[in-house]
Amino acid sequence: MLYVSQTLTESHLFTSGIEGPACDKQGNVYAVNYARRHTIGKVTPEGVGRLFLELPDGATGNAIRFHQGHMFIADYTGHRILRVDMQTLQIHTFAEQPAMNQPNDLAITKKGVWFASDPNWKQSNGMLWRIDQNGISNLLEAGMGTTNGIEVSYDERSLYVNETVQRRIWRYDLTNGYDVSNKRLFYEFSDFGLDGMRCDIEGNLYVTRYGNGTIAVLSPQGELVREIALNGKLCTNVTFGGVDGRTCYITMADTGTIESFRTDTPGRCWALWNDNNRRSDAN
Repeated sequence: MLYVSQTLTESHLFTSGIEGPACDKQGNVYAVNYARRHTIGKVTPEGVGRLFLELPDGATGNAIRFHQGHMFIADYTGHRILRVDMQTLQIHTFAEQPAMNQPNDLAITKKGVWFASDPNWKQSNGMLWRIDQNGISNLLEAGMGTTNGIEVSYDERSLYVNETVQRRIWRYDLTNGYDVSNKRLFYEFSDFGLDGMRCDIEGNLYVTRYGNGTIAVLSPQGELVREIALNGKLCTNVTFGGVDGRTCYITMADTGTIESFRTDTPGRCWALWNDNNRRSDAN
């Protein structure tokens, strides 16, 4: 049945800091803070979880994304992006930027250009960064609201950034060189917070509504298509996976679980996995 959420894992398998999440090509789901802080957990499609990785001293993960066979982790206490070799599990620093409040969520293009949200929770403001393939960080905008969820559109012509406290989603045009322009309000909610976001391959945007316990689906035209009810209330992020890319996985802070539901459209992050795999096979 489509758009009916079920709890995949046992309660409190993860701490209340559960975030991430991201899927590998085998359909396993990874999320941060498995059992305790400074860890990454791995959950099979059947819901069986285990400790996957211990992060370096002082590191605390938030977002997880995959690119070209590597796991990338936003280490918000270390002000850096970590890169994990999935074969050796060696951890390296891909990008480090002391001027960041904290790299919170990550979005990536096919060519490996990154975008990072950077909130200052105490001051209810934030910044937006681009991180190039060489790990060099570029500040795109300061003086925003509490920047949090971030995603590149399927056609890579737009960048979406939301502000948790202000409950707004902004849309930017992306140039061929991945500069941003033409910022405009895409959607504004009247209540509850916003957290992670992901696009599907038809351009719809899936938005976690923290406190409301729903995933809002917005069309590329900025229209609310549906809201999908979850079992918990404090949803922190969402990703797509499964053999066909049509399974959504949601991290839940109040229950320490991962929930999942089926959709009728594959996700962009799953499509990126398959595109990367085809490129690797061709080489």
